[in-house]
Amino acid sequence: MKLAEISIKRPSVVIVMLALLIIGGLFSYSQLNYELIPKMEIKVVTIMTIYPGASPAEVENTVSRKVEDAVSSLENIKKIQTKSFESLSVVTIEFTSDADVDFLLNEAQRKINSIRSDLPEDIEEPSLSQFSLSDLPVVSLGVTANLSENELYDLIDQKIQPEFSRLSGVAQVNLVGGQEREIRVNLYPNKLEGSGLTVPMVQQIISASNLDFPTGNLTTRENTTLIRLSGKLQSVDELRNLVIASQNGQNIRLTDVAEVQDTQKETEKIARIDRQSTILLQVQKQTDANAVT
Repeated sequence: MKLAEISIKRPSVVIVMLALLIIGGLFSYSQLNYELIPKMEIKVVTIMTIYPGASPAEVENTVSRKVEDAVSSLENIKKIQTKSFESLSVVTIEFTSDADVDFLLNEAQRKINSIRSDLPEDIEEPSLSQFSLSDLPVVSLGVTANLSENELYDLIDQKIQPEFSRLSGVAQVNLVGGQEREIRVNLYPNKLEGSGLTVPMVQQIISASNLDFPTGNLTTRENTTLIRLSGKLQSVDELRNLVIASQNGQNIRLTDVAEVQDTQKETEKIARIDRQSTILLQVQKQTDANAVT
């Protein structure tokens, strides 16, 4: 009754209130984000550990079981699934719906750190990740061009991908497919042994000869100039002619004990459009970004 009485006696107040509500509603509607998939939290944490060169049985005995035992004491666990592959251990933990995944992720990291000394020294650091639907790409782009595979990959990797990554709301841009350049050094065992060298020694010499680091600075009354030692290898020929040892007064170059090839990395992922090889760009948005924008 009060609402009807105010509407009759003071209609201007009601009109102003309705106008404010309509304007506020339109403004709120314009601020809403568009999503491809409704937001939902999946209570799953994955622990991946790379053990290079290990067999599935060795991965299971030395890594997977120890990691599984360490995290099995976490609260609100619904299911633990462990898979051991060649050179890879994957432990997937599924939590109950009322679990605090962010807190449990930190707890899992703490438990993994506590058993790190019991794991093999050759493994890479265990990687913990939480699956989220926001990690799925919102745009997938296939790129083709009248260029060689190496030129196309360099164009996308060095110019196009960085431009997309700087767009507002973009979290990450992943490349799938393509041929990435690789400089491969194939050592000759007999020549290497005859020169008194070993594989680790050659690796260390190449790494030490391909450095670019500061050596100090030059200070004058006007300014200070940073001095850097530019030791980066600029071409494949420089790598081939790299002196790796001296024997009987003669320099032993890398080409004397190895074959240096300017080739491509082994293909792990393939992308195709209309049966033709291409490079796929997968754009992931930030969590609070507008998918349509």
